Amino acid sequence: LSFPVAGTLMVEPTESEDLKEIDRFINAMIAIRKEIAQVEAGIWPQDNNPLKHAPHTSASVIAADWNRPYSREVAAFPVAALKTSKYWPTTGRVDNVYGDRNLMCSCVPVSEYA
Repeated sequence: LSFPVAGTLMVEPTESEDLKEIDRFINAMIAIRKEIAQVEAGIWPQDNNPLKHAPHTSASVIAADWNRPYSREVAAFPVAALKTSKYWPTTGRVDNVYGDRNLMCSCVPVSEYA
């Protein structure tokens, strides 16, 4: 994936990606579009929907308090195939793009690797 032009996403699969993986990516894009349609239709609010809160951690999905207008199942398994094979992220969204634009490296200096 790359972002060659502001506001765009370029997908360039290579010969190392098999058809199953490309299909999985396409299914994810279709599911995201369906979630966008739910927001456009007013079913989910713009500021409280699966897209705004993604990724959903296992801790957030099983927490006793769930005050979102979509189900825990939608949060945990936005694509049906994830029900049998799911990677659970360890953290949810932190601060949107702030961390990307204001990088704070906590690495040791390169000189320590010499």
